[in-house]
Amino acid sequence: MPEPVDETAVSEADDLEEAARVFAELRPRLFGIAYRMLSSATEAEDLVQDVWVRWQTCDRSVVLNPAAYLATTTTRLAINAAQSARVRRETYVGPWLPEPVDTSADPLLGAERGEALEFAVLILLERLSPNERAAYVLREAFDYPYSQIAEILQLSEPAVRQLVSRGRKRVNGDRRTPVDEVEQRRLLSAFVSAARTGDLVALENLFAADVSSYSDGGGIVRASKIPVHGVERVAKYYRAFAERFWAGVDVEIATVNGEAMALLRMDGAVFAAVTVVASAQGIDRIFWQMNPNKLAGVS
Repeated sequence: MPEPVDETAVSEADDLEEAARVFAELRPRLFGIAYRMLSSATEAEDLVQDVWVRWQTCDRSVVLNPAAYLATTTTRLAINAAQSARVRRETYVGPWLPEPVDTSADPLLGAERGEALEFAVLILLERLSPNERAAYVLREAFDYPYSQIAEILQLSEPAVRQLVSRGRKRVNGDRRTPVDEVEQRRLLSAFVSAARTGDLVALENLFAADVSSYSDGGGIVRASKIPVHGVERVAKYYRAFAERFWAGVDVEIATVNGEAMALLRMDGAVFAAVTVVASAQGIDRIFWQMNPNKLAGVS
């Protein structure tokens, strides 16, 4: 005689399966929010996993809009995580740079538009308060209406509009008009070629007058702990270590954080990622991510 079916258990299993389906569908957006808030793919993955646990255990029968609920949970957890991260980064060894993430398969990284993904913008976002950053990310990258952002942040709509406005001014006010994607890729390739050979003249011709180079080794690998500024100093800096640094290095120009980035490999393993920010004046900023703990997203 067949065993009786436990209809309650079947119902719970079906409910959890539906919860997993909904979460999987929304997961790219949740990761996109978390990554833009934290500038770390590793921390964003951990946070999204925490959201999944909460989604599993909450009373989903009272959730009228799963997308809104999950976005709210993600954003509020990210605000708390960003506050903790800011304290940790105050004691970071050398320049702190974002953790790069491969966007070749998803150029917009869960967003309707690829805002707040580039290295330069993520660095500028670090200057915003967590609430300002959340408001900016939700509006500029995901086009959330101000009313919904106000609900997520538990603020009035005028207050949210002010947060977004301040965020835009702080991000756009400190940026020159960047070159287009094709030119940025060309300049990156030209920089890598010139740096590899230590060609001083070629390097100087690529740089804007106020060029700066930043290297993030996190105190783990050898990297400059202070930024290098100015055409002559930056060019001589790259010439000085060209011969020993580039020996045996393979370079791939990949699409990372929505822009061209050079991935440097030794014996098949990525040990550094470098990108440039450029304007009509030439290359303004050079960013080197060399902290091995931050290279998993491009390895």
